[in-house]
Amino acid sequence: MQTLRPALNFAVIGDSAAHGVGDLESNGLEKGWAGYLSRNFLDHYRYENFSRPGAKSIEVLDVQLPQALEIEPDICAVIVGGNDLLRNGFDPHLLYQNLRQTCRALALAGSEILMVELHDPNQLLRLPKLLKRVLRRRVNAVNQVYQKIETEFECVLIRTREIPDVHDLVNWHVDRMHPGPRGHQLLAREMATQLCKRGWQINLPEIKSFPRQSSTERWRWMLVKGTPWFLKRSVDLLPAMIFLMLCEFVSLTTSSFKGHIQRLRLARETRRSALSRSQSH
Repeated sequence: MQTLRPALNFAVIGDSAAHGVGDLESNGLEKGWAGYLSRNFLDHYRYENFSRPGAKSIEVLDVQLPQALEIEPDICAVIVGGNDLLRNGFDPHLLYQNLRQTCRALALAGSEILMVELHDPNQLLRLPKLLKRVLRRRVNAVNQVYQKIETEFECVLIRTREIPDVHDLVNWHVDRMHPGPRGHQLLAREMATQLCKRGWQINLPEIKSFPRQSSTERWRWMLVKGTPWFLKRSVDLLPAMIFLMLCEFVSLTTSSFKGHIQRLRLARETRRSALSRSQSH
């Protein structure tokens, strides 16, 4: 019996968003957008997902990229940045350098590169105003890095916020940080649409209807998975959140104080100018 050789190699590297977290098959394995996307290629394909939940851009560059290059990918999705921005030492320039080296190696290997901008988490999460400001600024910084990489390497960049109704809760996992099953299907369909424009032979994945999760299901998830995750991550995440809010508060206070001083100086100079004009008359 002759075995079909893959006409197309599809690789995925990145973090939990690349891994498929938020979309579970009945056997408990993540399926995600990459699974939906790969099954719609018209050519016989090989699909390998080297991503890992919690990965940052440096791991993608140093560990996952060499694994992906081994299969000589025709298409490689690079989905990372969310974990970088949650750390105290977040540096957009370092993220850019890591992604640039990653994408440069893929481009030299002849791979089509898929990337996804971050959505607006402030539309889904209930957070303190100070933390929202920090999160918005960091998410925008990550998206600006993606846009710079897109221009440099002509990547396929999915602008998540332009997907209709993308922030509807029906598209999101109960944690509101990862896409749910419908969200993964929406993402796969958007990727397939953009790949078709580049000449790849692929069908558009089906978008199914999914019921909204009940409050009982949400509370069950929080007790069974959400709380243990938060306790595990609070060792580094909680101090980081407090530190970031403190920095934002100091920044706002300093800006306010500087503005007040400038207004006082302006008022004093205005009074002096008025006094000088009155004396000249």
